[in-house]
Amino acid sequence: MNPLTSTNPYFAGLFADDEITDLFSGPATAEAFLAYEVALTRAAAEVGQIEADLAARAVAAMAGFAPDVVALQGDLKTDGMAVPGYVRQLKAHVGAELAPAIHPGATSQDLIDTALVLAIRAANAIYLSRLDALSDALEELGRTQGENALMARTRMQAALPIAAGHRITTWAAPVLRHAKRLEAVRPEVELLQFGGPVGDRQRSQPHGDAMARLMATELGLHSPTRSWHTERDGLAGYASWLSALTGTLGKIGQDICLMAQQGVDALAQEGGGSSSAMAHKQNPVTAELLVTLARYNAGQMPLMHQAMVHEQERSGAMWTLEWMVLPAMMTCTGAALRLATEQIQAITRIGDAASPI
Repeated sequence: MNPLTSTNPYFAGLFADDEITDLFSGPATAEAFLAYEVALTRAAAEVGQIEADLAARAVAAMAGFAPDVVALQGDLKTDGMAVPGYVRQLKAHVGAELAPAIHPGATSQDLIDTALVLAIRAANAIYLSRLDALSDALEELGRTQGENALMARTRMQAALPIAAGHRITTWAAPVLRHAKRLEAVRPEVELLQFGGPVGDRQRSQPHGDAMARLMATELGLHSPTRSWHTERDGLAGYASWLSALTGTLGKIGQDICLMAQQGVDALAQEGGGSSSAMAHKQNPVTAELLVTLARYNAGQMPLMHQAMVHEQERSGAMWTLEWMVLPAMMTCTGAALRLATEQIQAITRIGDAASPI
């Protein structure tokens, strides 16, 4: 995310989501890289690509490997990525005799894409849990407030009276659909990446496909029939899901901001933000953040579509663009889901309980 908002203590707490951010931390990436290398060595031995005893000793030697992160930072300036330096360190760690069992047939993109996919898989589990929590909160709000009278507004003008439950349903129904869409899209993004230098697994033939299946099983991922090095439509579709979900949550936030306006008073809630100059104000901070996060993700989504335009068999530029954009979108989505549930649970009144529809 933007360095100002992600590290500056005057801003960072607004948009942070520690659970999602931790999935992209250095330790999480190191764990994913090592899991990939272990799965790769085991798979190569299983198909006879390398000798079984050599592989077993290499896997044992890899246990507990911790890369020199400072050295990797230096490698970034030359290689544009950390994997070449990481593999060099890992081979040095296991020793010259076992080094041939390390990284057989793989390339840097295989590790980086699979590490991303493992983070996406973990994030998806978090998203589904939070979607359930938000749905429960909305259901409870409908149960307690749904019969209240509320003035409907079209084009921000008073229209006809409705039950508050009608508006709550317009918030809740898309949330359920987003959960179903995520379950549908997961097989398209929770995919092992294994293609080798140019994506055709030629250095692992005739066993490349079998190795991919074995690795995917060990890592708990789906196994594609071929690598997807330059086929980024799955990630672009996933980014669209992230943006659509935060858009729904932003609509909820926008409605709440308007309903809480002084003079409208169609909603009351616990909490609210103060003003440095006007003590009478109770600003709808959480609802406003939902709008902000929605607009941020909507602005980032076109960049993920730009990142689909890879040149030939690999693009350094478009691939790097994904690293900048997708983790930030995922973090914003996690924050929006958490904040949306807090916002719904903070509502104490919608409409007029004295005049039920």
